[in-house]
Amino acid sequence: MLDNITQIPAPRVPIWDTMTNYVTRGWYRFFYNVYAILGSGSLRSGSFYDTTTQTAAAANTAYAITFDNTNLTQGVSIGTPTSRIYVNRTGSYNIQFSLQLVSTNAASKDVYIWADVNGASVTQSATKLTMSGSSNAYVAAWNFVIRMSAGDYFRLMWSTSNTNVQIAAAAASAPVPAIPSVILTVASNIGE
Repeated sequence: MLDNITQIPAPRVPIWDTMTNYVTRGWYRFFYNVYAILGSGSLRSGSFYDTTTQTAAAANTAYAITFDNTNLTQGVSIGTPTSRIYVNRTGSYNIQFSLQLVSTNAASKDVYIWADVNGASVTQSATKLTMSGSSNAYVAAWNFVIRMSAGDYFRLMWSTSNTNVQIAAAAASAPVPAIPSVILTVASNIGE
């Protein structure tokens, strides 16, 4: 059974005490608990991207995807090396990403993408994309929900069967803004 941590007052409890001109105790407790859960800074989030084109030096080798810019952050940050995304509070994190993949020759090639926490691959997290055609662009985009402890780091990993593929960035060209090679957002879910 789930606890009612917000302590929602019964419908018969008035929100306002006409004698004191203040909110009633029951409703005060409810609003305070909502604030403590959502508004007190307990939730963590971050938005990151990279403006460089990333390549694989060798086929069938794991590479960590890097980030060179932060859009916003609260308790989630880029570490050293810049492939590491650290969290400062224990919780469940929804990690979403999109990659702009470009094939640089006509040969068929496989690209694998997976999650890594503290240098260890997350089980059952890999996905395979098959690409072909010179200059064809593909977008890989999905999410992971991962339980992490304070001080843990997350990495987005990739490998390819052919080095003629890039995680490509592109400059702005009116009317389109610049295309980052990778975009990553991290948000903690409610609860510990």
